[in-house]
Amino acid sequence: MNKNFSDVLIIGGGAAGLSLALRLSESDANITILSKSDLTEGSSLYAQGGIAAVLDKQDNFDSHIQDTHIAGANLCKDNAVRKVVEGAPEAINWLIDKGVKFTLVDGAEYDGEDSEYHLTHEGGHSHRRVIHAKDATGREVETTLEQHVRALPNVTILENHIAIDLITAQKLGGSTDPRCYGAYALDIDNATVKTFAAKAVVLSTGGASKAYLYTTNPDTSTGDGIAMAWRAGCRIANMEFVQFHPTCLYHPYAKGSLISEAVRGEGGLLRLPNGDRFMDKHHELAELAPRDIVARAIDYEMKKGGFDSVYLDISHKDKEFILDHFPNIAASCKKFGYDMTQEAIPVVPAAHYTCGGILTDLEGRTDLKRLYAVGESSCTGLHGANRLASNSLLECLVIASSAAEDIRQRLKKDNQEIPNLPDWDESQVADPDEQIVVSHNWDELRRFMWDYVGIVRTNKRLERAHNRALLLQEEIIEYYGNFRVNNDLIELRNLATIANLTIECALTRKESRGLHYTLDYPDMHDHPVDTILTPNNFVSHAPIREWKS
Repeated sequence: MNKNFSDVLIIGGGAAGLSLALRLSESDANITILSKSDLTEGSSLYAQGGIAAVLDKQDNFDSHIQDTHIAGANLCKDNAVRKVVEGAPEAINWLIDKGVKFTLVDGAEYDGEDSEYHLTHEGGHSHRRVIHAKDATGREVETTLEQHVRALPNVTILENHIAIDLITAQKLGGSTDPRCYGAYALDIDNATVKTFAAKAVVLSTGGASKAYLYTTNPDTSTGDGIAMAWRAGCRIANMEFVQFHPTCLYHPYAKGSLISEAVRGEGGLLRLPNGDRFMDKHHELAELAPRDIVARAIDYEMKKGGFDSVYLDISHKDKEFILDHFPNIAASCKKFGYDMTQEAIPVVPAAHYTCGGILTDLEGRTDLKRLYAVGESSCTGLHGANRLASNSLLECLVIASSAAEDIRQRLKKDNQEIPNLPDWDESQVADPDEQIVVSHNWDELRRFMWDYVGIVRTNKRLERAHNRALLLQEEIIEYYGNFRVNNDLIELRNLATIANLTIECALTRKESRGLHYTLDYPDMHDHPVDTILTPNNFVSHAPIREWKS
């Protein structure tokens, strides 16, 4: 009998994982949530801008769909785009029903779903359609969902538990059945590895931007779910499309201080150190161009002029307007000596969002039976070659709803027994003898990814990165095989896998499209094609697993 058994094991506690748990809680399913740190400590908590949704009578689904396709450089899957865009109003109303307090228009009074909400404008959108909670939407959504999930009697929450690997039929031996039975996870506080069995496993572990030296993301964004799924036999798609947020506060101690897209949406202007605007020279939408274009323009101007940063200026707006719309950003800037109500603030691009990930269908199903992936760790086809601003939290909510319904239906007719899963074997390992090796390898990986696999790429840079990534991966695998696991080693192992997958995808694409810009292939092909990597242990088992436009 498996000691840690549940109907559903959810790995990750962001908006995707928590909304999935809430949707599932309406059934009798017994649910376990593993969180590698505090339950809410992930990228969802720090999302500033908001959630894109057609809520204005002057707006329409076709417009949101078109904007998504344009931003995604025509690589988005239309069925994915339509499902998510058309599911947005229901998802927003569901959040409002759960108690999420979105910002109202000036003078309006709160009246639930019938309230008059303020919609902001972000880059790439042709309408104001981003509903938000001032400049801390992620925190409002995440903490509200957390309160509901913690109150559920059929949900067990285990914080400070980092998943190590998935347990599959193949791994148990004697079977080629591509099925997931559970996962091994390290209880960080007690330094013990536990075995978790489940009828369905959901990866909602977020993205992998910590593979880069500079990122807007928290320390949890180490690509754990993507790496685990790859090792377990799942295909991975479009990892070359790493979104660099154009505006991260430039200061030696401002670690990951994101300046929301909404600042530009509400009139913020990008300027050179001499005060000149430059975005109008790069795109007809100027500051409201899609993120890949804005980030590349900033990178170009910084390199051309030898600047450490460019500047974002919204000081021409009234002070009250700025503080009302961006209270948290203003406070963060002030902490580092900048008053955004009076002056332009220095900004640089930073790694922000992983557009690729574990290949899934629109119910979140992966290549392994009973293994699901939802949120940033997945690749549904929604984002294509570049994510449209504020479509990320939206995808979490809509696909989590679909995945929950699919899991509910499958649990009803599930009569397959889960075998007794073996305990984690530590009989051949010792305590780590040189922890400094881990930190040095981590630093080396993030630096060569930043230098060689960044905003502008070349074959030479990518090949250099690939050689270093392969050598580093060999070192880490050897270290991993000889010593007891700890949090840092698990994350480093996963990041090494992420680096390799990202570089291989980038080397495969012989064109510039969206977030992947290479000087060796500056043109975009007429017919968009996904980059899909297939692991050696992949076993095809159903036509639904084939991606179709």
